[in-house]
Amino acid sequence: MTEGRLRSAIALFAVAGLGIASYLTYARYSGAQLLCATGGCETVQHSRYAVVAGIPVAVLGLVAYLAFLGTTAFRGQTAAAAGVCVAVAAVLFSTYLLLVQLLLVHALCQWCVAGDVVVTILAALTAARFLVSSGVEPPLAIPRAGPARSRNGRAPRGSAGGASA
Repeated sequence: MTEGRLRSAIALFAVAGLGIASYLTYARYSGAQLLCATGGCETVQHSRYAVVAGIPVAVLGLVAYLAFLGTTAFRGQTAAAAGVCVAVAAVLFSTYLLLVQLLLVHALCQWCVAGDVVVTILAALTAARFLVSSGVEPPLAIPRAGPARSRNGRAPRGSAGGASA
């Protein structure tokens, strides 16, 4: 996959994350009740863990997704490395928040879990982008098509890669 395609995919998932974080931020500041199939969204949203240093976690999510999006505006290894740094911080913080939901709040917010999934996908995409920008193929890359080979490793007769009789 090319760096350009990875940047586009990162931008797409960052916009999805922005949507989730925007909805949670809106609900936080407007007092609107969250649409929630798990029943735990309000519990999580109003827990003491939903604010860090006076800043709602949803706002921190907005900042993180904007940072992911910002890294896609630039090509090259430096921007890719910045994306990886954002991803590492986001994955660590998301893991912490998921553990808080499970172990301390005893409730799960579907929107938070959706954000965790988006962050995980973004982490994989930013890692792949970093590898590609470094000239390394990601380990899960689909091999590029080349000349057909027979069992002995030679191109079949009459193909572009083999000798003809």
